[in-house]
Parts: sequence; structure tokens; C-alpha cells
Amino acid sequence: MNATEIHDLPYVDTHTAVVDAGADVVWRALGDVLERSFPGRRRSGALRLLGVADRTASGPRPLAEGSTLGGFRVAAAEPPRELTLVGSHRFSSYALVFRLEEAGPARTRLRAETRARFPGPAGAVYRALVIGSGAHRAVVRRLLNSVRESAPEGRGAA
Repeated sequence: MNATEIHDLPYVDTHTAVVDAGADVVWRALGDVLERSFPGRRRSGALRLLGVADRTASGPRPLAEGSTLGGFRVAAAEPPRELTLVGSHRFSSYALVFRLEEAGPARTRLRAETRARFPGPAGAVYRALVIGSGAHRAVVRRLLNSVRESAPEGRGAA
């Protein structure tokens, strides 16, 4: 998926956390949290049932264009400013874009923007299960909080 295709995916939501650390520190923490959060082996059965293309972690580390995590491929990586993950399966095509912005001296605003398409009746059911139930929101908030808490300089605001 290229930048235009990602932008053409319907907007789902954005979640934000402010981290009391510089962008370089937050970038490293984001990579570490993503590696721990999306291990392919543990979820490989569910990923296989969904028909996910990228089921296992592979490619360059730290995360760079072409790296994969369980359910995602890195479409773009611009350290320490933006990381774009994309993926698809039987019920959805999706992107998760992380943007890091200065929020003051040694503070970084971390935004997670989700875009996704849920085609057909099965996609609509899947959207209701994942987005409508609040599960997606909870997972993204937990991920952002994990980044905030794992940044060595300390905690910021959710």
C-alpha cells in the first residue's frame, strides 16, 4: 500500500499521548512496544483464520520500511517522526500511522491514527466487533500508555 492508498482508506480515529521524553527516546520505546505487542507466533492461529498476509516478524530491526510484525508491514519509517504500519485480511485493509511531534522541552506528542476499509457484509460485522465494541480503542490506548510508561525519562499525560 502506498501513501495515496493509505490516505484513501477511511479515517477511523486518532488517539494521543504526551510522553515526557524527546522524540528519539519515544521512537525507540515505540519500536520496543510494537515488537512486544504484535508477536506473530502467539497469535498465528487467529491471524491465519483472518487470512492476514504478514503473520510473523521479519525484516530489518529496528523497524524500518519492509519490516513486518504479526498483522502489519512497515510501509514507511521516518525516525523519529513517523511510522506507518499497513495490513489486510479477509475483512479489512488498514493502516496505523504513528506521528511524533514536539510538545515542549523534552516532551513528545505521540499520535496513533487508524484508517481502515471494511468491505461487504462480513466487513461490516468485523467492524462492529472490533471498532464498535471499543476493543480497538482499548488496544491503541494500552499501546500508547505502554510507550509512555516505557520511555526512560518518565511519564507524561494520556
